This record gives sequence, C-alpha cells and structure tokens, in this order.
Amino acid sequence: MDNIRKKKVESQLKREISGIIMRDIKDPRVKMVSVHGVSLTNDLRIAHVYVSVMGDEKEKKRVMAGLKNASGFIRKEIGDRIRIRYNPELKFTIDETIEQQARVMKLLKTIEETND
Repeated sequence: MDNIRKKKVESQLKREISGIIMRDIKDPRVKMVSVHGVSLTNDLRIAHVYVSVMGDEKEKKRVMAGLKNASGFIRKEIGDRIRIRYNPELKFTIDETIEQQARVMKLLKTIEETND
C-alpha cells in the first residue's frame, strides 16, 4: 500500500467523519465530540477513529454508545462521499492525549511552584 495514498485517505476520512458528526447525526447522545485522527489498516478495510469527548466517564460512555449506534449511518455517508474500493469499517476509540497533556502541564506547574 502506498503510504502517501493511505495518508490522503486518512485525512479525507477525518474531514468527512467530523462533518458528518457535526452536521448530520441527530442522536442527542453524540455531542461535544471532536475527531483527532483516523488510522487505516494497510488494506483500507478498518478505520480506527480517535475522538475526544468532553465530560465525565458516564458522558463518555453515552457518547461512545451513540457513535457505535451511528457507525452504520456514518459508514454509508462516507461511501456516498468518498470513492474508494472498500468502504472501511469504523471503530471509534477515545483519545486521551489532551487529558494526559493537561495532567502533565498541571504537574509541571506544581513542580515549578514548589521550586520557587
């Protein structure tokens, strides 16, 4: 698989999935979601979609259930919008990097305050 083509398809999928989630999904459980990245397998059959969700653990579980429920609709919309041989199966995963970065920054700030 050509790596450049794979990156282009991932980028296009990210844009399309973000737009579909923001504009087309009517499920009230799916709110305050941002798509941070898409990673395709080499055969382009499975797309791992990394999302960030605002809220506590209960809210995150509700949003993930809503996304799982809407994955068929999102997959159909992607098939209509992007012309690729195989319409990839979508697997949503919560991306914890923003929360981890905030935790690290908080720890660094407390260390800096204790050293002063």
